[in-house]
Amino acid sequence: QVQPVESGGGLVQAGGSLRLSCASSARAFSLYAMGWFRQAPGKERERVAAITSTSDNTYYADSVKGRFTISRDNAKKSVYLQMNSLEPEDTAVYYCSAVDYYRDYRPVGSWGQGTQVTVSS
Repeated sequence: QVQPVESGGGLVQAGGSLRLSCASSARAFSLYAMGWFRQAPGKERERVAAITSTSDNTYYADSVKGRFTISRDNAKKSVYLQMNSLEPEDTAVYYCSAVDYYRDYRPVGSWGQGTQVTVSS
């Protein structure tokens, strides 16, 4: 399977913003719903946001609702995560993957290397 490539992470102060990008070379990218996940040290990977293939529906975890925005550009085979009002609790490695949007946003694609987001207080 084709691995996505995540980028855009970094170190930011609480209250700041970052925009993550996920690029895919998958031929059928535009047919898949996509999701962002994150994994903090010592914790399980958790879903953060998801978007349908046509961008007509989105999902957000309660912890990020109102602060994060997921979007995609099928022509560029990319999905984005705009993160505003960042909190130290958002510190994690962020990953993207194709997901089954109607089955609990279950990841169905490959995982990339992820991108580290660190929010200082």
